[in-house]
Amino acid sequence: MSNTSRLFFALWPDDETRQALTRLDRSIPAKEFKWVQPHNLHVTLVFLGHVDKDAALSIKQSVAGITAQPFSLTFDSLSYWSKPKILCLTCLQPAPEVAVLLTSALAATAANCGLQTDTRPYTPHITLARHARYLPDAKFEPIIWRAAAFCLVESCSEPDGVCYRVIQQWPFIKPAANPG
Repeated sequence: MSNTSRLFFALWPDDETRQALTRLDRSIPAKEFKWVQPHNLHVTLVFLGHVDKDAALSIKQSVAGITAQPFSLTFDSLSYWSKPKILCLTCLQPAPEVAVLLTSALAATAANCGLQTDTRPYTPHITLARHARYLPDAKFEPIIWRAAAFCLVESCSEPDGVCYRVIQQWPFIKPAANPG
């Protein structure tokens, strides 16, 4: 049994968002793709890779001090990425500054814990299908993802494929009400 876990930070959808994503999946005419199971849909913030138990504990303690305001991402474009062969939802508008700052803070925390992360600019996306070979023609209403927390997720290999399991979640700080 391995002493490491495959971990990443992510935004996890609420039930309404997950249902909207599932309806979208079912409406896309590309049955030969390997569709991501609804319980696995998420937005990756920072991929950590294989992390041992001590580093995982250190990361969980270190990110507890990260704060962010709730924000929304509008997923309004269907994209095909040929190199990883995935079909995903992307945002035509750039990620809000708070999302970029959050991913930067999470990556810096990972680096401080001795982990290397991807250095490319953050591109929010939701992987809908793997083993995709083309961009299907599909019209859909934009999906608004309201982010109220970030979480640490473990990628677990199972006989039927991968399953993502939320290990811990950290809620965002809601802005104080204006007293006047």
